[in-house]
Amino acid sequence: MPTATYRLQLQPAFPFSAAAAAVPYLASLGVSHLHLSPVLEAVPGSTHGYDVVDHTRVRAELGGEEGLRALAGTAREHGLGLVLDIVPNHMALAPRHNHALWEVLREGPKSPYARWFDIDWAAGDGRVLLPLLGGPLGTQTEHLRVDGDVLRCHDHVLPLRAGTAGLPLPELLDAQWYRPVWWRLARTELNYRRFFSISELIGVRVEDPEVFDATHGKILQLLEEGVVDGLRVDHPDGLADPDGYLARLHEASGGRWTVVEKILADGEHLPASWPVAGTTGYDALRQVDGLFTDPDGAAELLAEYRDFAAPQPDRGGVWDATVRRAAYKVLTHELATETDRLSRVAARLCATSPDLALRDRAPWALRTALEELLVRMRVYRPYASGDAALAITEEAAAEARLAFVVPQEAAAVDIVRRLLVEPPGDPAAPDHDDRVELRTRFAQTASALRAKSVEDTAFYRYVPLLSATEVGGDPGRPGVSPREFHAHCARVQRDWPLTGTAVTTHDTKRSADVRAALAVLTECPGRWAELVAELTRQQESVPDGQLVWAAWQTVFGLGPAEEERVREALLKHVREAGMYTSWTEREEPYEEAVAAFVAAGPCGPPGDRVAAFRKALEPHIRANVLGTALVHLTMPGVPDVYQGAEGEYRALVDPDNRRPAAFPPPSPGEKDALTAAALRLRARRPDAFGPTAAHTPLSAEGPAADHCTAFTRSGEVVTAVTRLSLRLTESGGWRDTLLPLPPGRWTDVLHPEREFTGRVRAADLFAPLPVALLERSAAD
Repeated sequence: MPTATYRLQLQPAFPFSAAAAAVPYLASLGVSHLHLSPVLEAVPGSTHGYDVVDHTRVRAELGGEEGLRALAGTAREHGLGLVLDIVPNHMALAPRHNHALWEVLREGPKSPYARWFDIDWAAGDGRVLLPLLGGPLGTQTEHLRVDGDVLRCHDHVLPLRAGTAGLPLPELLDAQWYRPVWWRLARTELNYRRFFSISELIGVRVEDPEVFDATHGKILQLLEEGVVDGLRVDHPDGLADPDGYLARLHEASGGRWTVVEKILADGEHLPASWPVAGTTGYDALRQVDGLFTDPDGAAELLAEYRDFAAPQPDRGGVWDATVRRAAYKVLTHELATETDRLSRVAARLCATSPDLALRDRAPWALRTALEELLVRMRVYRPYASGDAALAITEEAAAEARLAFVVPQEAAAVDIVRRLLVEPPGDPAAPDHDDRVELRTRFAQTASALRAKSVEDTAFYRYVPLLSATEVGGDPGRPGVSPREFHAHCARVQRDWPLTGTAVTTHDTKRSADVRAALAVLTECPGRWAELVAELTRQQESVPDGQLVWAAWQTVFGLGPAEEERVREALLKHVREAGMYTSWTEREEPYEEAVAAFVAAGPCGPPGDRVAAFRKALEPHIRANVLGTALVHLTMPGVPDVYQGAEGEYRALVDPDNRRPAAFPPPSPGEKDALTAAALRLRARRPDAFGPTAAHTPLSAEGPAADHCTAFTRSGEVVTAVTRLSLRLTESGGWRDTLLPLPPGRWTDVLHPEREFTGRVRAADLFAPLPVALLERSAAD
């Protein structure tokens, strides 16, 4: 079992050989396992590997299976194991490279590979819609060319159905098992399940045992032969049956350590029946970030933001309203085809069910009921192993009924909720399959909707505090009290002691160090608002107020950086927000205004004012950065360190945070030393942190007690951090604040010459650093 993992983003610019070269350094840090991004064959040139095309081969661009086995051997020589990121939910829609998909497009639904993909053949009139063209078909014929037994379309190569190569183009196109169309038709006409709204990734039916075996054979072989020790499962929420999949994976892998990329809403718990070690750690991220956020200051910052930017309540002014409006938009735009498919299943079920109570329901009413329930989901999805009524609540149903003018038509909400909440009943019943499909499609659509409407839309519209708009976060309640934090840790230690924990990943919008800096703004909201207002008055023209507010926070959190990095991150920000421009409806004048603003403001001379403001707050940023790192590395669970984040690591959203890392780091500093000390301590004293360990809060005493958060691990290790250090300084410092230590002598791990016993003055404890890591002396 891992004690700590280190995430490496493999790509052609950083293959297995580069990872192997970094092993001696990574082993010296104290981690137990390397956590590798997907290693199976992917689309050529892919920088992430989540676009798998062949489950039977290790990716050649990374060095192939020989390279992976060599990396595993080098890791073993240094005492390290490997954890692999696997992608069960989808494959790349790249027929030229994806043999299984190629065969389906060539042979149609009778292909032995047809069962692999989640295709609605009936909806497509027996053909798969391929959104590959740059315009309507009639404008693209010059780009369509028959070449032997294939059809070339721009850079795409598609197989031709046997015996059709000699047909005239119109007849040839009509004769295929697929239909190449203008990419914009994907919004409403697509007939295959995809990853969120990404048409280039087609859903895979791993709920089928044969498909599971075919797509997991290589991974299971690597596990069985000891090349790999554990797994990270990407996006299980997209699967038809996450419960069944995880049970099958657990059995097939022999119960290897496995964590799932499950994003838990505030207050939601991982299904207790899942045979996994836990999550990949976004729930821990929320707790750690919240601990260093001043809830009162966050409320003040929200008020200042509203005064400055004047956002509409449902377009960035009020969190819940912003999420709701974003969800409506996503359902009717990006996920319109998924909503259509779900609505068709509901209409068919109600029209043909032997249960007469379901009859005479208008398709539009069923669709409205589904949409109104979906937008009110506060978790990603219900699960077969759980109580669906807790996800699809009666409160949501009551609100959904208000969308109907005629009360009798509002009964569609109760019909739909009943079908979603109640078990599907007798498998022999004629409507059983439709009931199962309705529940399955609803759950899959709900997870895609939650991700797109919250993480990829609302997070970019509601911007009073950017550090709170993070995967797994709750921007409507950004602060977490020490009591809440300790309660979370106690629950994790009891229920999921080997769960993953993370504060920076390849998917975080901003790295932990950037968020830690931004959290300081909750301790000085008025000063920040005055600075932004003054800088805005000095500029001749600015885009909308929300973008301006977000832009200045971005450069404050990031610190001095290249203009291109800031510009690209902010252009992505406004396109994801979708209020003035978007990925599919680009408004060039607006985007040009954003780029000009970045150059003249945040990355121009006015940016020096923000840099100076950040420098003045540096001691408090430092306290948050080191505090975040230490809490993450010593709280219950298995910490995952993202590449480069053992030291100072300032990164924005991908692709900025997926750049190849340098090993060893060019100039290690105090965060590097802290990370290595904590990881080596975990490796040296595994029982203090493992499954049988304990997490016990320590309470400080005195005038500044609230600014010290501390806990012990199994009575052997003490973590103590400074919380809200700017407020602490403004209130007069530590003064006579004491931290009572457990009995015995305690050595400062970072400064071994220092020892403590009994009641320690906080000013002494935190004299060298704003954090302290203590170890019970061996003599005790």
